Amino acid sequence: MLKIVEKTKLWFAISLFIILIGMGTLAIKGLNLGIDFKGGTALTIKMNQEFAKADVDKIIDKHAKNEYLSKTVNDGKELEITVKSDALSADEIATMMKEIKTQFKSSELLSQDTIGASVGSELKSKAVTALIIAMICMLIYVGFRFEFNFGAAAIIALVHDILIMVTVYAVTQTPVNATFIAAILTVVGYSINDTIVIFDRIRENQNIMRKSSIEEITNTSVTQTMARSINTVLTVLICVVAVYAFVPSIRDLTGPLLVGISVGCYSSIFIASPFWVLLKKRKKKARA
Repeated sequence: MLKIVEKTKLWFAISLFIILIGMGTLAIKGLNLGIDFKGGTALTIKMNQEFAKADVDKIIDKHAKNEYLSKTVNDGKELEITVKSDALSADEIATMMKEIKTQFKSSELLSQDTIGASVGSELKSKAVTALIIAMICMLIYVGFRFEFNFGAAAIIALVHDILIMVTVYAVTQTPVNATFIAAILTVVGYSINDTIVIFDRIRENQNIMRKSSIEEITNTSVTQTMARSINTVLTVLICVVAVYAFVPSIRDLTGPLLVGISVGCYSSIFIASPFWVLLKKRKKKARA
């Protein structure tokens, strides 16, 4: 039987250390908000020839100095350019594209999407609202299905997962756009599913192991479900790794998912379960 609860301080310290790094980075650098949240114009150019990204950046820099982000995608065959909101007008973007096409005659504009700052602000507000509603619904469901302490522990684990995901985005400066919402909600859904499996086994063992302590019941339950949790996360990660390797265009989503799903498995075992024990013991002391 694994001694999970006895090392609660260690698990909490590891998570707290990582989160503090993320919050420190967030305070210094902030999140790299994409155009989905702060508005701007995103251009995708298919080059159709060999090119040096620095040469294209020189042209862009003439028109939008320090107000853009560019990166190669699709194995270097295409270039994505993100210009910040209000940095360039439609006519200025057209002039910039004309210069790029003059120097790189085979290039062609694949897409051009413009989002206003007000739309980005509205999306940000709706994203936060969606996340809060999802967590409240999960708290109600888990609290009704099991007990309130289980629900509270599950929500703490989810908040932990979200903070770790924010840490990943802050440290790596991955653009925060619509895929950020998808990644967060995917990780939250995966994590709560894994947590419920462990809590269900704890509930079953409470009826079977009536003479055992809360710590022993929890350790036994986690040990019994450990193989299932690891096998499930490995199966999911294999799929995500495959998508990450062979579909470069959505690496902004699959990259953080690799971390988030692993963290979701970790939090279900080492955060949610020990935290439930703390809540349970606190409730017993209050009754006494």
